Amino acid sequence: MPKTAYTYVPSASRENLEIGLDQGLWGWRSSALDRAGARQAIQSLNEGDFLVLGHKGPNSRVAPGGWSDITLQRVVVAEVIRPYFTDGAPVWPDDEYPERIGINVLEEEQTVHGDTLGVEAMEALRLSANKQGAAVLRSDIAAVVRLADALPSATDLPADETVEHDGADSAVAQVFVRREQAKLRKALLRGAAEMGCALCGRVLPSRFIRAAHIKRRSAATRSERLMMANIMPACLMGCDELFEHGYVYVTEDGTIAVNSKSVSTPDLAVAAETLEGRLIADYGSHRAPFYGWHRTNVAN
Repeated sequence: MPKTAYTYVPSASRENLEIGLDQGLWGWRSSALDRAGARQAIQSLNEGDFLVLGHKGPNSRVAPGGWSDITLQRVVVAEVIRPYFTDGAPVWPDDEYPERIGINVLEEEQTVHGDTLGVEAMEALRLSANKQGAAVLRSDIAAVVRLADALPSATDLPADETVEHDGADSAVAQVFVRREQAKLRKALLRGAAEMGCALCGRVLPSRFIRAAHIKRRSAATRSERLMMANIMPACLMGCDELFEHGYVYVTEDGTIAVNSKSVSTPDLAVAAETLEGRLIADYGSHRAPFYGWHRTNVAN
């Protein structure tokens, strides 16, 4: 069963929070982990476990359970992608925070009430606030599942979509990724019933259009994943897959080229060649770096 670590981030550490999320890192002062069990809790986190960061709550010097009905200004759910390590490389401006984990942000929500996370999770965050932000460990993912279920349904997601506790931890992460995709599609389509594919130019009903990352989501930073310059409308009639797997790419002048090294069958060649020479829609300096990343890292 995946584990979840809860860490409280005070109001004064807002800049550190933004830096950590953008860098895909979270770290602790060694002095904060010198308390009984604090370091062992972080060291026990494995790839696929979760870190919940709660930001800006009220006074934590209250009786146990006193945070059950309060509101946090912000809650971030992240997946551990690199277990505990030490590193003194400068990341945050005010201190070293050398004991670190690598994280992938799955979801960020504003104004989260205690009912959403549940009593145990809120108590873990209260305890963390009283321990200089040291992580408080829980052995299950109940609060993370609860948060995924409680979030408002995004566009194009079934209203009754839920996460099963007994499923793999990756299933929880995938729910958050699908919600992110739905939010990006909503921003891209802006209510339009149909849209043109950036690659083939065909105008199709919106259900056939994917908000595709140009620079792969797995390689993009948190901010890059959410930048509309890194999102293009790609149709599900083949263009999305041709681009995703590098069978076609976009040149420096904004035209589509075929990656002849990767095209392995005559029919695949025909599909790719139908796009060759087309000018990519909405190409410009804001998108060029992302297409350049794809050209260098996927098509080559």
